[in-house]
Amino acid sequence: MNPSVVAIHVHTPFLILGVWAVGGLIALAAAFIWAELAALRPDVGGQYAYLREAFHPGVAFLYGWVLLLVIQTGGMAAVAVTFARYFVELTNVHVAYSVIAAAVLATLTIINCLGVRSGGTVQSVLMVMKIVAIVALVLCGVSLAPPAQNQPAGLLDRPASFDLITIIGAALVPVLFSYGGWQTATFVAGEIKEPEKNLPRGLILGVIGVVILYLTANFVYIRVLGTSGLAGSKAAASDVMRLALGDVGARAIAAGIAISTVGFLSQSMLTAPRVYFAMARDGLFFKSVATVNPKTRAPIVAIVLQGFFAIAIAVLGSYERILNYVVSTDFIFFGLTALSIFVFRRRERLAGTANTQPIRVPGHPYTTGLFILICWLVVINTVYRYPLDTLIGLAILLAGIPAYLFWHWRKNS
Repeated sequence: MNPSVVAIHVHTPFLILGVWAVGGLIALAAAFIWAELAALRPDVGGQYAYLREAFHPGVAFLYGWVLLLVIQTGGMAAVAVTFARYFVELTNVHVAYSVIAAAVLATLTIINCLGVRSGGTVQSVLMVMKIVAIVALVLCGVSLAPPAQNQPAGLLDRPASFDLITIIGAALVPVLFSYGGWQTATFVAGEIKEPEKNLPRGLILGVIGVVILYLTANFVYIRVLGTSGLAGSKAAASDVMRLALGDVGARAIAAGIAISTVGFLSQSMLTAPRVYFAMARDGLFFKSVATVNPKTRAPIVAIVLQGFFAIAIAVLGSYERILNYVVSTDFIFFGLTALSIFVFRRRERLAGTANTQPIRVPGHPYTTGLFILICWLVVINTVYRYPLDTLIGLAILLAGIPAYLFWHWRKNS
């Protein structure tokens, strides 16, 4: 869905592909930052653990709080709604999107309660299937679909100005959401074999692979549909495959996209509950959330709690509003997490252990500082462009402060 959202904001091939390329570079910069953090702190909870160790348990709690109520569950809700739209197109069933979204979220919650191995197997199968679907889309779009006519000739769709900058910033929101998900690999660091080596490798190679797939897919969308056709499309992949292979192709890619969305939901169900588990283990959440089922070895209470909130958001929100609500809050903590690199490196220098980690952020401190600046500019621009949606997320974030004080008091008493 997001390629058409981007094309609504910017209207030339150069700007559309440029936004996706910039988003890919931001994601790759983040992958290197998180890779160093993962090698340095291979703890359960990932980003939560980095914030706790670098700054304060209260900062880490606020991250876990909004992860449960905004970031992870909101992202899952948005993708579940996407699944519902393509499922309806594929099957022609007359059921409300919210009902289908709730059903798929409930099903995946149950699967992941059955254990890490069952959830991981489902995730691996879905990953292979989604990559095959995207590659098939690219090959069919390039070789079988006719190219669009009357593409815009210029590089920019309006004069260079502050308005152009904010429009590009708005176009980056769905792009950054699309690239997101790599950071959740760090949540399960404590369950990965040799996380100091395997987690950084997975982060960097995984993000590079995703960037290549997304750039080639968007090249095909623009080539076949044109910029105006892409902006007006509600299902760009289906429209491309319909032009390439007819209705059979459109239905096949709709199935592929439905599988892709389930893959995202599966990894979300599998990874994020480890953060809530870590919060509870620190005494900052319900004790039951830190329990692990002796048979399945899965944190069932944490998984079910996450599934409940994701279903609630899917039933109550629309795709575009959920997107703004999630990204504005998520990138506050992306910036803070990247900032923790400076804290850990300073501690290394004071302890005389600098340069001992196998993975280092290339170009630090300049690349890390630029990433932090971009994160917070994204937040500011999202608040500027979509104040109502983003302020809901920020209000929930602020509500976490008294919640932390309560749990901290309860822990001490």
